[in-house]
This record gives sequence, structure tokens and C-alpha cells, in this order.
Amino acid sequence: MQTIKGPAIFLAQFLGDNPPFNTLESICKWAKSLGFVGVQIPSWDARCIDLKLAAESKNYADEIKGIINEAGLQITELSTHLQGQLVAVHPAYDALFDGFAPAEVHNNSKARTEWAVQQLKYAAKASQNLGLAAHATFSGALLWPTVYPWPQRPAGLVETGFKELANRWMPILNEFDKCGVDLCYEIHPGEDLHDGITYEMFLKHTNDHPRACLLYDPSHFVLQCLDYLTYIDYYHERIKMFHVKDAEFNPTGKQGVYGGYQGWIDRAGRFRSLGDGQVDFKSIFSKLTAYDFKGWAVLEWECCIKHPEDGAKEGAIFIKDHIIRVTERAFDDFAGTGSDENFNRKVLGLN
Repeated sequence: MQTIKGPAIFLAQFLGDNPPFNTLESICKWAKSLGFVGVQIPSWDARCIDLKLAAESKNYADEIKGIINEAGLQITELSTHLQGQLVAVHPAYDALFDGFAPAEVHNNSKARTEWAVQQLKYAAKASQNLGLAAHATFSGALLWPTVYPWPQRPAGLVETGFKELANRWMPILNEFDKCGVDLCYEIHPGEDLHDGITYEMFLKHTNDHPRACLLYDPSHFVLQCLDYLTYIDYYHERIKMFHVKDAEFNPTGKQGVYGGYQGWIDRAGRFRSLGDGQVDFKSIFSKLTAYDFKGWAVLEWECCIKHPEDGAKEGAIFIKDHIIRVTERAFDDFAGTGSDENFNRKVLGLN
């Protein structure tokens, strides 16, 4: 076993136009002042990084590392959540997702997909140049509009969808393999990879690709009423990243999982700041530690009630308090009597 690294913070929800949130240098100093020791970088935000340049220039990647290290922090991972979403988009979402891509590929789904795939390939090389072991993304979704179908899904539709999804991701997965980086899908509603079953279908169609790994975020499982602790037992060998995010699910006689089209504040299932929700983080940290998770515990803050700066301040303490410093010896070593092969045979009555 080893001690989980952290606390770290995903910067995406905190970047803004006003100091200290408007430059990489200043936001890192802010994060350090709260007690964080790592930052996860959203690769689509130019205030943090030029992804293409980080892929093409080791010197530039070293400059980014230097800014972060100078603040007393480490880079945990890069994220391409927005670009990964665009690798596979159902036509029903074309107009909505165009906003994730540059203007020159709007209203052109083929060009947008090609742009997204290239972004992921840049991310693989940029991660390598930055010395990172894992990368965060979304799978995108071709099938999501049929998740609870009416009319019924045509026979073979799911198989066709997963074949196409795998075909789009295989070249990207191979690029990450070439760069020695694990590609970690955040299992998430709205994505074709939204639970364990869909992840297993994806693995089947990618020939169990060794780089098709997981970002574990229990908050999305609370909202699906999925057993997020047993999930770790099933998939711990593939879990390479960890978003520490809280959530709650309080169904009523009027609404449940689907939320009645309500805004976040009025849904039965909603995300909360760390410690304000229902996630059993003591058990999660215990399981991940026992399974020798080697990654970072990264705060992803999303809450419809609390101010983000308060959520970040409390989150750093919360994660630090939940990280388990692993023991180097058994608790009952004091009672050991010593042994060798002959002694062991004597104890067993074999001499």
C-alpha cells in the first residue's frame, strides 16, 4: 500500500476574469494558500495552458511546470473533458456542443470531431512532456438520447453505437499508449460510458485496451443510485484518477432520478461541497488505499448552494483529513515471536 497523494484541486470551476483566478501563476498561489499541493489543469482554458504548444515544445511544458512548481504545487493531470465530449456527439446535441469547439468548426460535425481527436492526441503528448501518468476526459455520446427509450431501440443499435465509439477512440488510446499515459474516462451521465456495464461494453469493443482507464467520481453514482463502494471492488485495477466530489439524493413523491427538468437547487439529486452531501468518503479512502491506488485525491467543486471559495477552503482540509497515511508495520508486530522454516514446521507438528 501507499499513501494517496493530495490534496489537489481541479481548477476548471475556479478560473475567472478577476484576480487571483485569471492567471495560472496567481490561481496556483491561491490554491497553495488553502493547503493544496497539486492542481489539475483544464487544457481548454488558455489562461492555464496552450495545449498544442505543450505537445510540440518540451521547453514550453517545462515553463508551465516551473510556474506551478514555483507556487509550491505539482501538476496532477491535464483534463480534456470538453474536447473528449466532442469525439462523439449525437446530432440532437450538435448546436449545444458547438460551443465547446472553436468557431471555425461550428456547424460542421465532421470537422469538429477531427478537431477533438487532434486535441486528445495533443493531450497525450503534452502529458508525456509534463511527466504525467494519467489524463482525464469524457467519452462523448452517440447513444445517450436512447438511454431510456421510447419508442424502443432498434435491434443492434447499441452494438452499432459502441463499435463506432470504439473506432473513434482506438487511435487516441493508441497515442496515449505510445506516450505512456493512462486515459481515464470520467463515468458520467450524459456520456455513453455512464456506469460499469457501459464501461465494460466499451472495453469489449476496444479489446480491453490497457490505457482505457477510469476517473472515479462517486458523486455521479449517488445520483444514479449505483453502489459506488462495490464499484471500486470491480474496477480498482482500472481506477487511475479520483475526483473527490460530494452529492446527495433525496427523492420525493414528486421527483426522483430524472429531476423533473428542475434547476440544480430543486433537483432530488444534486452536487454538494465536500462534507455537505451523502458520500461515504471514509469508506472510499479506505478501499482505494487498501487497493494501493497510486494517484491523487483531487477536489472537483460543484455545489448549488455554497460559495466556491468556501468550498475550496473546506475541501482542502476535508481531503487532508481523509487521506490515510499507510502503516509500515502490522499492529500486532509487538507480539511477534520470530520464526524460520524449522520453527514453522515445529508449530505445525511437521518435525
